[in-house]
Amino acid sequence: VQLQASGGGLVQAGGSLRLSCAASVSGGTFSRYGLGWFRQVPGKERECVAATSRSGGSQYYSDSVKNRFTISRDNAEKTVYLQMDRLIPEDTAVYYCAAKDQILSSGVFTRADQYASWGQGTQVTVSS
Repeated sequence: VQLQASGGGLVQAGGSLRLSCAASVSGGTFSRYGLGWFRQVPGKERECVAATSRSGGSQYYSDSVKNRFTISRDNAEKTVYLQMDRLIPEDTAVYYCAAKDQILSSGVFTRADQYASWGQGTQVTVSS
């Protein structure tokens, strides 16, 4: 699966951004992929901030974004979203979407090495 992320930009603290990640997959197979949003700053490991199961019925949020970010998926549009509200300067990072083929499982995955497909990254900068 190929992923194309978009929606990053510069925003003031307290503002909102919505990231999108469109997938190119054949037929109706998008629904078998678990999806995640990761972020990375220079010198640090890529961290998972949000992830969702194949069905969208289960989600994970890191403590740093819980109650501020919302992950959602539209299987018909083959897109996953990350709604980011009440942004703070510490949210500044390059954000990546990722997909994991979960045809044999239904959980939520949060480690970068569990994902095989990655988008190109989109920069989010939050000014104070």
